[in-house]
This record gives sequence, structure tokens and C-alpha cells, in this order.
Amino acid sequence: MNAPETAIPVREPAQTGRDDTILPFAVKALDLRGRIVRLGAAVDAILSSHDYPAPVAKLLGEAIVLTVMLGSALKFEGRFILQTLTDGPVRMLVVDFTSPNKVRACARFDAERVAAAIAANEAKPGKLLGHGHLAMTIDQGPEMSRYQGLVPLEGGDFEQAAHEYFSRSEQIPTRVRLAVAEEFRSGNGGRRHWRAGGILLQFLPNSVERARQADLDPGDAPPGTQPHAVPEDEAWVEGRSLIATVDDLELLDPALSSERLAYRLFHERGVRVFRAAPVEAHCSCSREGVENMLRSFSQEDRADMVEDGRITVTCEFCSSTYVFQPSEIVAQSGTAAG
Repeated sequence: MNAPETAIPVREPAQTGRDDTILPFAVKALDLRGRIVRLGAAVDAILSSHDYPAPVAKLLGEAIVLTVMLGSALKFEGRFILQTLTDGPVRMLVVDFTSPNKVRACARFDAERVAAAIAANEAKPGKLLGHGHLAMTIDQGPEMSRYQGLVPLEGGDFEQAAHEYFSRSEQIPTRVRLAVAEEFRSGNGGRRHWRAGGILLQFLPNSVERARQADLDPGDAPPGTQPHAVPEDEAWVEGRSLIATVDDLELLDPALSSERLAYRLFHERGVRVFRAAPVEAHCSCSREGVENMLRSFSQEDRADMVEDGRITVTCEFCSSTYVFQPSEIVAQSGTAAG
């Protein structure tokens, strides 16, 4: 993870938090780098635009935080897409992060199975996701090849999936904490608002071999192999022990700034923070884009879409609805062909 050049040492920062930001930080004494994500209005706008059951919304919120943490590391204009495809009640989640700071997301789920899981008190992330895979795709544009990493989902949550991805694909010792919850506000009609937060910590010493030895998976050894004891790197042991102390409230509390949280965790070792970057909920759909999509269909396919004399298309990401008269699509299609 590359951080900006200019850093600011953290010395007893103010408690006032800032939502919808990504704060990179570094602990040079331990060869640690990380990011803290705090989402307020951005995640609330995405989750509140759909009538998702609370456990589904919370699961999608965790996926949004993870995607923002990973996608914001891109140093070029492009997209980072996280997508699940599983046999669980929540069949698919899609989160699309467009650098430098725009995110959108949606979920597909079986309403009856989700309701049954809630009734049985089994609406935990692993149960909702089930078994399948998590795909993380980096799209650098139409003229560049895509990079995709796949992680199996076997009844675990997004924190486990992230650890598996970095251990096997990137071989970077990594720990992730994610938190999502509803916040009740007495004003504004008493509506609940979604909040989300997360922290990512990575061990990035100058020696690549040192990094690999810091988080070896004994399961990679062939059957029957006698385990070889490799002393764990003390810096990484300390770092991951500290991040294990972070609780959900610290990641969600609007009065606790990201700078203050970084200071709480690492001030004894000397933590430096970098310029925070903003995050915003933004969907790229538009009437023109939907119109072009409809024009790409055959006349027969468009005829099948007509209901009550019109074609209605609803964006899965933001729930925006676009209504067209069949004649206007046909006329424009004919103009383009001519």
C-alpha cells in the first residue's frame, strides 16, 4: 500500500470526527501501514435507497467499507469491483468503487430465506453468504487488461475473506476490522441512519522474505510434514495484537476521529497520518446511458419490455427509475442506423 509523501505526526488530535473519509497512516517503528475508513452519509445514502432487511443492509455495508479500503489504494483512474456469488440467502453483492472517491453498491437476495434466517436467529454474515466465491477486480479501462483475484467463501465473513486474499494472493500480512450499525437520531422524524467504519493494517518491511515469514499458514505444508517453527516477527505480532483491541464502537463513534483512533492504537510507537481523502456515494447511471442500452436491444426484446404502454428501467444500484415511450427509443434507433 503506497501512501502519499507528506505525513503529519499525530499528537493528541481533537476528538471531532469526520465522516466519509479515508485516512492513511504509518507506524515506521513497526513497518506498518494502514487505512481507517469512516462512512456516514455516503453509506446511509446507499443503504437507505433500498428496502433491504437490516441484516442484508449490514452485510452490504461491510462489503462497502472493505471495497473503499482496498479501492482507494489505486494510484490510477480506474475501478475496483467487489462481487460475491454464493448459494446463501444473499446470492450476490456488488460494490463498485471508481477512483478516486466514488462508490455504489447493491444486493440480490432471497427474501423468504433471509426472513427464515432472521426468525431462526441465524442472520450472521457467514450464514447469509453461504458458500461460493468473492471476486475482486481491478479495471484500468477498456484498453487495459483486467486483474481479478478470487477468494472462496466457505461460511465465513468479509474479514476472514480479506485475510485469506492477502495471505494467499498478495502474501502481505494483513488484518482487517469492519463495523456497520444503525444510529438512531431523535430529529428528522426519528429515522435511523446507517454508519460504517473499518481499519486495515499491513506489515510492509523492506525485506519481502521477512514479511512472508510474519504470517505463514501452516496449512500450506504437505501432509505428514513436520512443522518447522519460524519465530514470528515481533513487530507484526505487536501490530496485529493492537488492531485486535479495536471494537465496533471505536470504528462507528462520530465523536471519535480517525486521527484520534490511530493515536490511541499506536502513539507509543509514533504514528504518522497522511491527508484524508473524501468518499461519496455516486451512481454512474443516467437517462442517456439507459437509453443507449435499450437501443442496443432488438425491436423484439424492447417490445417484451413494454408494460402499460411504456418501458420502465430501475437502476439496481441507486433505485433511480427511467421511463421511456417505445416510440422514442425506436425513432432514435432508426436515426442512429441511418
